[in-house]
Amino acid sequence: MKNIFFPFLFLNAYLAIAQSISPENQIEFVDFKTVNAEVSIYPESAKIDGDVNYSFEVLKSVDSIFIDAEDMSFKEVKVNGKEADFRLAKDKIWIQKKLSPSKENILQLKYSGSPKQTMYFINWDLGNTEEISKQVWTQGQGRYTSHWLPSFDDMREKTIFNLKINFKKDYQVIANGKLESETMLNDSIKQWSFSMQNPMSSYLVAVVAGNYKSKELQSAGGVPISLFYEPKDKNLVEPTYRYSKQIFDFLVDEIGVAFPWQNYKQIPVEDFLYGGMENTGTTIFSESMLTDSIGFKDRNYVNINAHELAHQWFGDLVTETEGKHHWLQEGFATYYALLAEKQIFGEDYYYWKLYETAEQLKKLSDRGEGEALLNPKASSLTFYQKGAWALHILREQLGDEAFKIGIKNYLELYSFKNVSTEDFLKVMENASGQELSQFKKDWLEQSAFKANAALNSLEKSAFIRKYLDVAAVREQSVGTKYNILNGALDFPVNDYVGQEAVMQLQGTTAQEALDLYKKAFETGNIFVRQAIASSMKEIPQPLKSEFEDLLNDDSYLTKEYALMTLWTNFPMDRAKYLSKTRNIQGFYDKNVRMLWLTLNLVTPEYDAGNSQANYAELSGYTHTKYPMEIRQNAFSYLFQIDAFSDQNLKDLMQGTQHYAYRFRDFCRQLLKELLTHEKYLEKFQQLSDSLPKTEQEYLQSQFSK
Repeated sequence: MKNIFFPFLFLNAYLAIAQSISPENQIEFVDFKTVNAEVSIYPESAKIDGDVNYSFEVLKSVDSIFIDAEDMSFKEVKVNGKEADFRLAKDKIWIQKKLSPSKENILQLKYSGSPKQTMYFINWDLGNTEEISKQVWTQGQGRYTSHWLPSFDDMREKTIFNLKINFKKDYQVIANGKLESETMLNDSIKQWSFSMQNPMSSYLVAVVAGNYKSKELQSAGGVPISLFYEPKDKNLVEPTYRYSKQIFDFLVDEIGVAFPWQNYKQIPVEDFLYGGMENTGTTIFSESMLTDSIGFKDRNYVNINAHELAHQWFGDLVTETEGKHHWLQEGFATYYALLAEKQIFGEDYYYWKLYETAEQLKKLSDRGEGEALLNPKASSLTFYQKGAWALHILREQLGDEAFKIGIKNYLELYSFKNVSTEDFLKVMENASGQELSQFKKDWLEQSAFKANAALNSLEKSAFIRKYLDVAAVREQSVGTKYNILNGALDFPVNDYVGQEAVMQLQGTTAQEALDLYKKAFETGNIFVRQAIASSMKEIPQPLKSEFEDLLNDDSYLTKEYALMTLWTNFPMDRAKYLSKTRNIQGFYDKNVRMLWLTLNLVTPEYDAGNSQANYAELSGYTHTKYPMEIRQNAFSYLFQIDAFSDQNLKDLMQGTQHYAYRFRDFCRQLLKELLTHEKYLEKFQQLSDSLPKTEQEYLQSQFSK
């Protein structure tokens, strides 16, 4: 027995030790528990260096482990206090160390890097003025945190992150978790130390640095809420963050599970890639959501506010196992945000949003482009809106009580874990006693949108039934449908039904239409009046004074529409309209101001003495010191009046290399258009040598097309 047993024992042990891991299965061999990182950020040079300690348990014997690390260099690698061999791939560091099953192990890494994405350095190449926001912020959604912090692209690997961030002392640093301390390291650098209590996926790690102050609130359950803002935006704090506490308290009550993190922070940043991002306890959102009370009516932060907060449960607390289950995050966040908006704006708003998205999903489906919710490559429309529709239908099928019990059980069972759709459905079946295979087939697996089922659900709303009755007469003459449209404009007019009635009058000048327009003006409803401003292109003389009054409405969209249409229709009164609107900025993107400057420049009889200054202002908005939304607006208006300076063209070239893909694509498309004009082709050829290398190479590639 001895002669036989020991050779096999040795062989088994050897084979166990010799096992190699892969990016797909490391989680089966090693369980990382904590990440304690100290990161120094150097914004002027866009560089970082860091010192990270990882505690981990070895579940099965391995001959190496890895950490995801994109384009980083390492000067120290230790395992359990001893130097370890390692090798670098482009996106990983492999630590070559045989490890046997053991509870407590420590990996230490010292690294440096120059992040090409995920960590963004905003305006550090510009001077110091009040209007310039200097920021650093991260966006790790998906698997990108490893561009600045050696971490785990696999969202199934959940660890507790404790961060120490070293940065310039005159700024504020915000990150996940509780701020434990602020310590001066020297005359110019301060360290901010943050701690967390529970594990999360690496893509949810976030850091923001900038010139911020905060408004402090507390939820009904005692959770600290910090609403950050730059001092220059202090007058926008209330309207931007309006309803934040109400949303928070509503979601806690509606979901039935306490907020799962120590605190909650919201931070606006410049040139953000998306509307918002649900980093754990630390939502980062686009500064373009900042608004005053007038802008709030048309563009507000409420939906994104609620959406990213809902993700703190659906996505952060409970995370998908893989892309095919992405609706468990985005569909849920969309649905619960809509419930929060329903509580604020009313049931009609809720059903209107469902109706709008049902129309979009039906059109997609009718074109043969419908997508199953379980398709990992589905579009945002599918993951977000079809996902929300699936939950709306599921709730109707199960009933409120069973649905809410199921959601609570689901979150509690899978807290700080990863889930699949099957996991969710099983919990909901247990909570309701219903079998959900048909629901899964109809709403999760079928690519076509269940339009008839959606319509049946929508028609439970009396408002939707009335709206559909009005919409049904679109093709009829005004005389035939006069009574229906007139009734739609009766007091108190519904926002959406009233807008539908107005839109059906477009292009009609019959007396019945004029009478209905007058009634629509008299409703005083800001959205009904806005529908007039946006749809009426030729203003009948009898409606001139009413249309002019739209310039007084508390809506920047209405003011923009009305100014453009009045300027076009009544050339003799252009000076009057421009004088009335000369001091209005509008939304974050300066929509009214940009239009005013453009109209001023093409109205030579008005304010001619200031034409040069007005052009300088409009032209100056393409500069890199301005947010991309402002720059894009300026580029658009300069294109319309064919008034690009050489500096504008250089600014456009910079935009073609911008990290934000929507703005980059806009700039590239505009460049493509300009290069079809001989004048601009010659200008770009002359400017080419003065451009940075990357811009020059891109421009040269466009010359050859």
